Amino acid sequence: MSRVVFGVRPIEELCRARPREVVIVYVADGYRSKEIEAAVAVAKDRGITVEFRPRALVADLAASPNHQGMAAVAGEFQYARIDEMLGAATAANEPALLLILDCITDPQNFGALVRSAEVLGAHGVIVPDKHAAPVTGSVVKASAGASERMRIARVHNLLGTIDWLREQGIAVWGGAAEGAIQLDQADLRGPVALIIGGEGRGLRTAVARRCSSLVQIPQRGHVASLNASVAGAILLYEAVRQRGMSPQLTRG
Repeated sequence: MSRVVFGVRPIEELCRARPREVVIVYVADGYRSKEIEAAVAVAKDRGITVEFRPRALVADLAASPNHQGMAAVAGEFQYARIDEMLGAATAANEPALLLILDCITDPQNFGALVRSAEVLGAHGVIVPDKHAAPVTGSVVKASAGASERMRIARVHNLLGTIDWLREQGIAVWGGAAEGAIQLDQADLRGPVALIIGGEGRGLRTAVARRCSSLVQIPQRGHVASLNASVAGAILLYEAVRQRGMSPQLTRG
C-alpha cells in the first residue's frame, strides 16, 4: 500500500533515509526555491524519478494546503521492532531511551514528538495500533521528515509491551500532572521508556498503573497542563541532560 509524503524537508529526508521506498517525486509547476532545488538534487542523486506537474495535481495528491510545491509517492511505512531499538542502544553503548505514546491521536503532536525523539537521540518511539495516529503524510510533515529516520514500533498490546520492557530492566516513567515525582528528582540515567498520555486525557489509568514511577514537570504558571508534544520534548531533554550526552545533528 503506497503513501503520499508532502513538503520540501520531509521529502528530502525521505529520499535520504529511505530512497528505495520512493516511487516518484512531483514538483508543482511554478514552485522554485533553493530548498526545492536541494531536495530535487537529493532525489536525483538517489536515482529517484522527479517530474514537474500542474499545481492542482500536486495539491490533490497531497490533500493538504501545506505541500510547499512537492509531493512524493512512497511505499507503505515500515514499522520497526522493539528489539531493533534496544539493539541500536546496545550498538551505541548507550542506555536505552524510548518514547511511548499512549493514544496520541493528533498527527501534529505525533509528528512533533517523533521530531523531538530523533533530534534528542532516542532509540525508538512506540505507539499502540488502535486509538492512535498512524504514520501518515501529515505526521511526516509535522516531524519535518524525522519519522523517516526514527524507529517507530506499532504494538497490539501496549500494556503487555510495558510489562515486557520492565522485565528487560527498563524503567518506565509516565508523565503525569499530579501525584508524581518532580522531574528534577527523577533518575533517568539508566535504560528508560518515557510515556506521554493522549491529548486532553493524559495517561490512561491502566497505563499509569503499569509504570515504574510517574514524573511531573514543575509548573509555575496557571495553565492546567502542557501540550503533549512539549511535555514529551521536556522529558526527553531531561533524560539526555542527565546522561551528559550532547546530541549532534547529522546529515546522510
